[in-house]
Amino acid sequence: MNGTLSLSNLFSSANARSFAAPIFIILILAMLVLPLPPFALDMLFTFNIALSIMVLLVGLSTKKALDFAAFPTVLLLSTLLRLSLNVASTRIVLLEGHNGPAAAGKVIEAFGHFLVGGNYTVGIIVFVILVVINFIVITKGAGRIAEVSARFTLDAMPGKQMAIDADLNAGLINENEARTRRAEISQEADFYGSMDGASKFVRGDAIAGILILIINIVGGLLVGMMQHDLPLAEAAHNYTLLAIGDGLVAQIPALVISIAAGIIVSRVSTDEDIAGQMLSNIFNKTQALYITAGILGMMGMIPGMPNFAFLSLAAGMVWIAYKSSKKQEEVLPEIETAPAVAVEAQEASWEDVAPIDTLGLEVGYRLIPLVDNAADGELVRRIKGIRKKFAREIGFLPPAVHIRDNLEINPNSYRITLKGVEIGSGEVRTGLFLAIDPGSISGTLPGVATTDPAFGLPAVWIESNQREQAQAMGYTVVDPGTVVATHLNHLVTQHAAELLGRLEVQALLDHLGKSAPKLVEELVPKMLTLSAVQKVLQTLLIEGVAIRDMRSIIDTLLEHGTHVQDPNELTALVRVALGRSIVQQIYGSVSELPVIALDQALERLLLQTLQAGHDSAGMEPGLADTLLEKTQTSTQRQEALGHPPVLLTPAVLRPLLSRFLRRALPQLKVLSHAEVPEGKHIKVTSLVGGAA
Repeated sequence: MNGTLSLSNLFSSANARSFAAPIFIILILAMLVLPLPPFALDMLFTFNIALSIMVLLVGLSTKKALDFAAFPTVLLLSTLLRLSLNVASTRIVLLEGHNGPAAAGKVIEAFGHFLVGGNYTVGIIVFVILVVINFIVITKGAGRIAEVSARFTLDAMPGKQMAIDADLNAGLINENEARTRRAEISQEADFYGSMDGASKFVRGDAIAGILILIINIVGGLLVGMMQHDLPLAEAAHNYTLLAIGDGLVAQIPALVISIAAGIIVSRVSTDEDIAGQMLSNIFNKTQALYITAGILGMMGMIPGMPNFAFLSLAAGMVWIAYKSSKKQEEVLPEIETAPAVAVEAQEASWEDVAPIDTLGLEVGYRLIPLVDNAADGELVRRIKGIRKKFAREIGFLPPAVHIRDNLEINPNSYRITLKGVEIGSGEVRTGLFLAIDPGSISGTLPGVATTDPAFGLPAVWIESNQREQAQAMGYTVVDPGTVVATHLNHLVTQHAAELLGRLEVQALLDHLGKSAPKLVEELVPKMLTLSAVQKVLQTLLIEGVAIRDMRSIIDTLLEHGTHVQDPNELTALVRVALGRSIVQQIYGSVSELPVIALDQALERLLLQTLQAGHDSAGMEPGLADTLLEKTQTSTQRQEALGHPPVLLTPAVLRPLLSRFLRRALPQLKVLSHAEVPEGKHIKVTSLVGGAA
């Protein structure tokens, strides 16, 4: 029973296929050393002809080169088969050639007698012409195309890989499709590289064919006259015809294989095979057909010309052009009147629930070139740069930006969405440049007036030839891709806290855990929950504090997490630990800090409000209005002096004032005294005073 199973497994289709190639190569090698009878030679030569025709037909039916990826190997094996048949036939020709032209089999006799009329002079000429066509024209051209294609394919590989990575990062393709595309690029490079080398086999085969013909003729004359005592004329007739038949029966399949190689490497990949490409590119051009028919008709009317041939071909081309034009006219109505195919309603499934993109960019159809890698759109690369810049400056990797076209919006517009909700939009004009007025221009420019979508500054769309003039006048000139990228960068930074979900926090902790695993394990979940850590980090981001220094943040949470669980209190403690970086982010490396301070009376009143248990929402309306008005005035004065707007308050008041003033004055930063590092000098340049 086991023996039966093993035998059946051995001869299964999969195993038989794996044994086919080794057996085929062993048979080829056997033909080089073992004598073959004429009947076996006839069968093998016929198989060689059939194989070459089959390869040619497969090459004609392919739509792209990789559809016949095994062709370089087929080319090598067919060349080895022809050479081994040449060796086997040479053996029979030299051994049995004295018996006549039929001594080496019917196939060689047919090619040597019927195809060239039994005239060995004509046969030699025909053989040489076939070799020249194969060696100099087809093989040389196909080899050159394969060589150039291989070089350009290898040179284009990095760009294609970058395009795949950009599409993957932009969400246009998934990981499986990206892996498939990368594999196709690698296979394409391997294919053309192999074709470049395989073409050398065909060239060597042509040279070997000439040498084998000469060897067979010379060797046959020597064997016939010296060993079999044949007259020179009879020996030349027998052995030359046999050598020519042997050469032709090998060179014709070689020529067919070379044609197949040229077709495969010279075609352009489309959704059509060779026949479809030729018919659609040549015979569908009715104007060219009519003009060609007219020229042939005029040539056919010249006395002495073959009138019937020219006029009949002209009439045929007119008929083909007429039918082609009628078919093209019928295509559109057929498409318009085609009945709609009834689609059977399917049950709803979880596949119908599409997840919402965390970050999305929707563009109108005129802006598609900005995000199209095939059109050298740079916006995708800029978005990748935005994500890297955000990760370096803010401290975590934001989600990928999924880009898609939206035909429902204005063709020149774009929308930026956060969790499916629009957070920003704008309009750009491709082919123009946006000249932004930073507030210090020396003149005005003609163009389409607008505003910068990111910061609301006055701007104007100008032509490319006005760019240098605009820059000389003080404008900031940017291209449409930069406009969209700047707006996206501004909004992503502004909504950093909303982008920091639990997945991002966990990824952040996992990244830190690679260098300090015990630190992270001690914090989460032993001391604090993941949600509490997320709340602390989100609060820092809302207040414009980067979370790059995760080591200090984790150390502070570990130090105080045993007795403090409130995220707001933990945030205040973390801010003190990050005080040096917070101050440096606002002021840079200066030693003197110009700040806005609270009037003592207002400070006491706010402390009383806080002690009474009221937060910013429970503040008296009069006090709230006065505080907001006075702070706005002080902020404007601070900005007029060229200082960053910073309000310095006691630590207990900082969270209250930060939440209250954040919406009305987003540019104002609220610091506590505890957050100012040692070595920095405070200079009060403005005072918020008054009471309700």
